Amino acid sequence: QVQLVESGGGLVQAGGSLRLSCAASGRTFSHYAMGWFRQAPGKERELVARISWSGGRVDYADSVKGRFTISRDNAKNTVSLQMNSLKPEDTAVYYCNAYIPASGGNYWGQGTQVTVSS
Repeated sequence: QVQLVESGGGLVQAGGSLRLSCAASGRTFSHYAMGWFRQAPGKERELVARISWSGGRVDYADSVKGRFTISRDNAKNTVSLQMNSLKPEDTAVYYCNAYIPASGGNYWGQGTQVTVSS
């Protein structure tokens, strides 16, 4: 079982920045592919960014490219999402996700609210 705990959400004005962090349990964090998803009211959950176990591969949704940066620290079992130039349409609950290819395990955090005011 993997537990994920997000932090760093909040209220920010358009153009501002926030940094989300996710702390993961488990001794094999370096084997997990990690990602950030978000879900706005009335919309489906969508991928924001993901990073491979080594950090060597990252992918972003087109809507956040050039503004968001995902990173991970395998020594600290954490993954972060730096969000710059935030827009009102970035408002959503952001979820941390861990995927373990070896077992097919897929785990979610409880979510953290990000609200961007115009």
